Amino acid sequence: MSKKIRVCQIGLGRTGKEISKVLLQQDDIELVMGVCSENSPKIGKDLGEILNTRDTNIIVDSCSNLEENISKYKPDVAIDFSSPEATVRNAEILGKMKVSIVVGTTGFNEIQTKKLMSIAKNNNIGIVHAPNITLGVNVLMVLSNLAASILESYDCTITEAHFKGKKDAPSGTAKKIANEILKGMNIHNDIDVHSLDYNDIPIHAIRAGGIIGKHKVILAGEHDKIEIIHESFSRTAFALGALKAVRFVHKKAGFFTMNDVLNLRHVISRYLEREAHFRKQRFFNTEVPKDQLSI
Repeated sequence: MSKKIRVCQIGLGRTGKEISKVLLQQDDIELVMGVCSENSPKIGKDLGEILNTRDTNIIVDSCSNLEENISKYKPDVAIDFSSPEATVRNAEILGKMKVSIVVGTTGFNEIQTKKLMSIAKNNNIGIVHAPNITLGVNVLMVLSNLAASILESYDCTITEAHFKGKKDAPSGTAKKIANEILKGMNIHNDIDVHSLDYNDIPIHAIRAGGIIGKHKVILAGEHDKIEIIHESFSRTAFALGALKAVRFVHKKAGFFTMNDVLNLRHVISRYLEREAHFRKQRFFNTEVPKDQLSI
């Protein structure tokens, strides 16, 4: 029997709690740590009490004791859903202690993202940077890129909606969608990906009520339009994405995105190969059965 992946959950807000519930249900994963912010009322409680489930014998502790608890519980992978500043601080400790990381935190600036890349490289660990961690929204990105590359003359707009407490606006996912659209629009141009500016695509952000997450891409021409929509109905969607990322990054080194986790390049290549095969079949199989010939 293969050894279980030992996981540390950092951040026990609404999404972090849902991820913890899903992790506790897995046969190949052992949740060994729960970490919250300093001065949180969750400190010292059994994780099960926070999740409203059975006792887990996992006592939640502050991020200020992260290094000490990593030495004690020895996780293989940490999942971080905290804040950009806290995630970078945590990553420095985790990198030094050779713990791979799945980063679901959103709102990073360019300097913070580059810092995470540097931590992965300098410490030879794996980091999945996944502010867009749900599986469906990654499919939306691929479709948006393809649609924009075909409909180059169409106007593009993004709308995104989240719960009223979400701090960053527009969302990190909306920014990544905008960049995918720009890559699609410039398919025939030799561009530097780092020069893309998501501000070139209009993004309308809504913060209201308890909306979990909705992204809509509109590509509008003079005579028609296409809409591509992804909506999360529950935070289990985030948890399932995090779970897939944990299994992917375990024992890997490098800086990855959900594109790597889902192997979307391979999926697209397989699609193109299959279409080429079908076209060849149609071209070479031109004989019409006699009973189908019109008289």
